[in-house]
Amino acid sequence: MSRFDITDLPLEGVKKVERQLLGDERGFLSRVFCASELATCGWHEPIAQINHTYTAKKGTVRGLHFQQAPFSEMKLVSCLKGQIWDVVVDLRADSPTFLHWHAQKLTSDNGCALLIPEGFAHGFQTLCDDVELLYCHSAAYEPNAEAGINIFEPRLAINWPLPISECSARDRAFPLLDLEYSGVARK
Repeated sequence: MSRFDITDLPLEGVKKVERQLLGDERGFLSRVFCASELATCGWHEPIAQINHTYTAKKGTVRGLHFQQAPFSEMKLVSCLKGQIWDVVVDLRADSPTFLHWHAQKLTSDNGCALLIPEGFAHGFQTLCDDVELLYCHSAAYEPNAEAGINIFEPRLAINWPLPISECSARDRAFPLLDLEYSGVARK
């Protein structure tokens, strides 16, 4: 019995993963990760790291983050509490959707996760206060490979759904893309 319904999204390799809840009067069980089922989506590495984040304020934006090769990673992002507008940006220079973005609403109620392959930047905006996320990563965090794209990049023209209430100085300092931008990650 499959515990996931997996849907292809407009950017090749990005998947919406809907968890099937098994529940009764006591509550429910939801499988967050299953290596054999997610292998059909391209997840072939063990989980190297699991991170839990908390964001206090509605309208906060985090991102757009990625790890540079050879430390690129896949991510499975789930919302445990609250709701977010989750954004992925295709950074694969050889992709027909290079520099295109897709957003997906993830909530603690909808049971959806976003599977993000290597070669994508990721960020999100909180749609309410007190949001918690769980990230499964295929590679461990490497500080020297950390990179990002400025959330105000005009070539991306991301339409954040709420006014931005908070954004870290680090995220605001990520560079805008230069006119000759040809990619920061390859498939």
